Amino acid sequence: MLPAASQPDDAIRLTYRIETAGDPERLAAKIASDQSTGTFVALPGETPELKARVAARVAGYRELPPVATAAWPDGAIAGARYRAGEADIDFPLDAIGTDLAALMTIAVGGASAIKGFSGFRVTGLRLPPAFAAAYPGPQFGVAGTRRLTGVQDRPVIGSIVKPALGLRPHETAALVRDLVAAEVDFIKDDEKLMSPAYSPLAERVAAIMPIIRDGEQKTGRKVMYAFNISSDDPDQMLRNHDMVADAGGNAAVICLNAVGFGGLRFLRKRSRLALHAHRAGWDAMTRHPSLGLDFSVYQQFWRLLGIDQFQINGIRVKYWEPDDSFVRSFAAVTTPMFSPADCCMPVVGSGQWGGQAPDTFARTGRTTDLLYLCGGGIVSHPGGPAAGVKAVQQAWEATVAGVDLDVYARQHTELAQSIAFFGASDAAA
Repeated sequence: MLPAASQPDDAIRLTYRIETAGDPERLAAKIASDQSTGTFVALPGETPELKARVAARVAGYRELPPVATAAWPDGAIAGARYRAGEADIDFPLDAIGTDLAALMTIAVGGASAIKGFSGFRVTGLRLPPAFAAAYPGPQFGVAGTRRLTGVQDRPVIGSIVKPALGLRPHETAALVRDLVAAEVDFIKDDEKLMSPAYSPLAERVAAIMPIIRDGEQKTGRKVMYAFNISSDDPDQMLRNHDMVADAGGNAAVICLNAVGFGGLRFLRKRSRLALHAHRAGWDAMTRHPSLGLDFSVYQQFWRLLGIDQFQINGIRVKYWEPDDSFVRSFAAVTTPMFSPADCCMPVVGSGQWGGQAPDTFARTGRTTDLLYLCGGGIVSHPGGPAAGVKAVQQAWEATVAGVDLDVYARQHTELAQSIAFFGASDAAA
């Protein structure tokens, strides 16, 4: 058992959960050597001083309870109990630098390919101060999102335009008009709604932005609409960005795993929009508890690159993720890496309606610094989208005031209808 040493200012610390039929501590040492100096005979010009400068080292090791199943077949033995351990490994900055592609390749991708694991997961990442200077971080974040939406002292309430609705641009505009009239704060394209033949992005922008601007003229408050500008071509993504910004838009959806580090970095350097992150594909990296990487690790890359708002599921979601995982994700994106300015606005979504507001508030530290995103929880309300917005607003009013939702619903028709309609399943698709 090796207690963790303090992290040097010039080292990148990663924590790995290792499962194996062999010795986890020995595999930790192998990660450190294979992913830095290697175990080969020194090559011409490779001095001991050079190897010492770039060598990774195990800074701490903790034995964990054994596990009864193996995630990977490598070294699997029928009926065996596999040993597990958690290792902290420091990678010198000289070996990796501040390039996130290098960090992901060496410390995550390369390490996971080493032979002998029956399970391998990256559970922690702590970056040295050099990364704060190398990356821009969020341009807007929590404070900027509140400023752009004009919402203070309560959650930002949002809704989603789903491709499953099959809406053409003029039909989407009609839904947006209803939501704007209902005083929703935020609307976004679904992650799957990019530029399909039935609803090209350019036509959506042309149909929706006049309604957003008209609402601003009438109320003095501009509803934030996040158009999905994602593309595998950074130049096309920038053209999409400029189209939205030039039309008066102020936000964009970015599908992180589709556009990649380079695509987001290219965009962030030129961006005038609040960047709303969707993590589609993250589940494949994390769903098995013995494989992949924790969200606390994953989200740091994207925050450095400049994401302002981060979708992280919610309480009692329609997907696989447990509530405890959501709570950890919420804490991750709201915990400073280097300063409070690098925190994202957490976006609570996935089957949400007003019914999850009390538990969300209680389990996230009683904060209202969040974007509460409801798709079906608003547009499928039996009274229509406008009533759906009011119902969610009423749920949060009651929650922050400490009033039971059923009690508050006695005097608030929209909330009462919402409880009757969504309450049985407790999740709105």
